[in-house]
Amino acid sequence: MESALKEYFNSLKGKKVAVIGLGVSNRPLVEGLLGAGVKVLVCDKRRREEFNGLIETLERRGLTAALGPDYLDHLDGADVVFRTPGLRPDVPQIERAVAAGAELTSEMEAFLDLCPCRMVAVTGSDGKTTTTTIIAGLLKAAGYRTFVGGNIGHPLLCQVDDIRPDDMVVLELSSFQLMTVRQSPGIAVVTNLAPNHLDVHKDMEEYVAAKRNIFAYQDSGDRLVLNADNEITAGFAAQARGAVTLFSRRKALSGGVCLKDKTVYCGGRPVLTRDDILLPGLHNLENYMAAIAAVDGLVPDEVIREYARTFGGVEHRIELVRELNGVRYYNDSIASSPSRTIAGLRSFAQKVILIAGGYDKHIPYDVLGPEIVEHVKVLLLTGDTAEKIKAAALVAPGYREGQPAVYDCADLKEAVEQAQRLAGPGDVVIMSPASASFDRFKNFEERGNRFKELVNALK
Repeated sequence: MESALKEYFNSLKGKKVAVIGLGVSNRPLVEGLLGAGVKVLVCDKRRREEFNGLIETLERRGLTAALGPDYLDHLDGADVVFRTPGLRPDVPQIERAVAAGAELTSEMEAFLDLCPCRMVAVTGSDGKTTTTTIIAGLLKAAGYRTFVGGNIGHPLLCQVDDIRPDDMVVLELSSFQLMTVRQSPGIAVVTNLAPNHLDVHKDMEEYVAAKRNIFAYQDSGDRLVLNADNEITAGFAAQARGAVTLFSRRKALSGGVCLKDKTVYCGGRPVLTRDDILLPGLHNLENYMAAIAAVDGLVPDEVIREYARTFGGVEHRIELVRELNGVRYYNDSIASSPSRTIAGLRSFAQKVILIAGGYDKHIPYDVLGPEIVEHVKVLLLTGDTAEKIKAAALVAPGYREGQPAVYDCADLKEAVEQAQRLAGPGDVVIMSPASASFDRFKNFEERGNRFKELVNALK
């Protein structure tokens, strides 16, 4: 019997297949297509020399490449177009190809169609990666053979033949990936929603609509996990086709997952206490609550407790980098929105020295101002959003001159050095930018790694 992946690739033979973007998720796809004898056109805005010989290697296997600024002007005649997640599906060149009959898809959409086992998928504005990691860790600890993909882990399409029906797949899905999906996982989790990525999405309505796709195609036998404390996600419950499980840190729930007297209950039974959770911060408590709702009935409670006591977190998420001269330095580079930074600030009992600022996603910062006044004693700003964040702090209720002290820094290096000069024993320095990284870095990982290099170089 022919494998599902081979059958899928064979269905593409004789067609003109365009793959937009030769990045992490699409490279295995391109290699798999070429290996199956499919004619592939790769369209990428980078120039040939930036690939360090990869294009020439793939061309010897039959690849055709359209590179450089006009990379999208070669889609005419395509039968299938695989979109990279970061590219809107309504750019004129893609719309023209679709109008001419091309099928628009992506590596993730193809995987959703072919995956033979149960899937759990997580989306939201904040907490996606940690929640996804916790769910995958709990399933593994319970004995499931578990695959992790989407925004984290590895591209899974080319592994689909290795996945068995009794395995589990856990996915982190962004709004960009969800914009065009037409299939939803059996268990869907929406951690929370707040303004984000409005530099790419037309407006908040489009952003929310993309997130909604994670459950839009579920049926009555599926499960949707929603944050009852978030107005937008709570509103999704009325639109759900499957069973809804709510989680709440702020109020008691007759069912679902909620917090009572420092104990997390699921369906009325106690599962774990706040003291069982090694990760700091109320936002990580919420991440555990979402995960518990997702794995209810799949993972025993004692496994959840043991995992929570030992799991130390994900890199770049309130990650302790170093303690030097009594000062603790934390890397929270993942915080690319005000809500993420607010969660980070609330994780500490004391006022902190905050390094913030970065690429402007055209989202409001007014909600961050009061939190800075309440939780920050020194604010070090750098990047494109520095002035926006400063303005939000200076007009916040309760702000008094010098509380916090505000410094403009030319770059991250200057900010780290200034933080060391101003910090004393017992202080916390946290880089939690409340902004994306693209003004000066390729991604938040590169920014976080640079911060760690700078902190570890301090004497």
